[in-house]
Amino acid sequence: MPAEVNESLATLSDQLILVTVLLYLGAMICFALDLAFGRARTVVAERRRQLVGAGGPALPEETAEAAGPQPAAWAVRAGSFAVVLTWIAWAGNLAGILTRGIAVDRWPWANMYEFVVAICFAAVTAFLALLIRQPIRFLGAFVTVTAALGLGFAVLFLHVQAGPVMPALHSYWIAIHVTAAIVASGLFILAGVCAILYLIRKDGRPSVLPSRESLERVAHRAIVISFPIWTFAVIAGALWADRAWGRYWGWDPKEVWAFVTWVVYAAYLHARATAGWRGKAAMIVSLVAFGCLLFNLVGVNIFFSGLHSYADVPN
Repeated sequence: MPAEVNESLATLSDQLILVTVLLYLGAMICFALDLAFGRARTVVAERRRQLVGAGGPALPEETAEAAGPQPAAWAVRAGSFAVVLTWIAWAGNLAGILTRGIAVDRWPWANMYEFVVAICFAAVTAFLALLIRQPIRFLGAFVTVTAALGLGFAVLFLHVQAGPVMPALHSYWIAIHVTAAIVASGLFILAGVCAILYLIRKDGRPSVLPSRESLERVAHRAIVISFPIWTFAVIAGALWADRAWGRYWGWDPKEVWAFVTWVVYAAYLHARATAGWRGKAAMIVSLVAFGCLLFNLVGVNIFFSGLHSYADVPN
C-alpha cells in the first residue's frame, strides 16, 4: 500500500463496512417481522372492523376467530427497533466512507467499490429522510436488504485497496459531479424498489403492502426530486470532461448511458405530465429507466472500456 495512505484508517473503513452489512441485515429481519406479524395482522384487523361495521353488532366468536388475530405488539416494536438499527447502520456506513476518504486524503468515490458504497448510503439516507415525514416503514425491509446486498457485492467483487487515483480525478469536479450522481442514484433506487413492489402488489386483495396508489406516489416523488439532480450531474460531467479532456461530449459509453438514463426518466415524467400516464404503464417505464441506471452505474464499467475505465473493477 502506498506510503501516503493511512493504513489504520483504511483497515477501519473496511471493517466498518462489514459491520454495516450485518447491521443492515439485522434491520431487514426486524422490518420483515414487523411486516409479517405487525402490519399483516393490522390488515387482518382492518378486515375484521369492516366485517363488524361502524357501530354494528359484534362478530360471533367463530367469525371473529376466522377474521384473524389482532396486531402483534412485539412485531410493531420490532419495526421500531429496525428503524433505530437502520440509523446505526447508516452511521456506520457514513463512518466507513469518511474514514476511507481521510485515509487517502481525497473524495472517497473514485472507484467502483467506493461508488457503490456511497450509493447504498444515499439510498438508505433517502429512505430515512422520507420516513421522517411519510409513513413508509413498509419499505424498510426492501431498502435495507438492497443496501446489504449492494455493500456485500462491493466487498466481495469490487473491493480495491485504498490508494491514490489518476490525475484526472484530482479535481473539485469529483465533489460536484459524482456527489450529484450518488444522491440522484440513491433516490432512483428508492423509486425502483417502489416500482417493483407496485408490480407485485395485487389490488383488491389483503396485503401487507400499501395500496398501489401509495407505492406509485412514493416512487413518483422520489423521481421528481432526483431527476433534476441527475440532470445537473450530467451537465457537471460534461463541464468536467471539457476541463479534463478538452471536449464536452465524446460518446464515451458512460456518457451515452448516463444520457440514455436521463432520456428514459424524462419520458416517464413527460408521459405523466402530458399524457396522464398512471399505474402499471408508468411504473414499467420507470423500471426501464431504473434498469438503464443500474447498467450505467455497474455494467458499463464491467463490460466496456473507455475514458471512464478508471473505475478499478477487479478482474
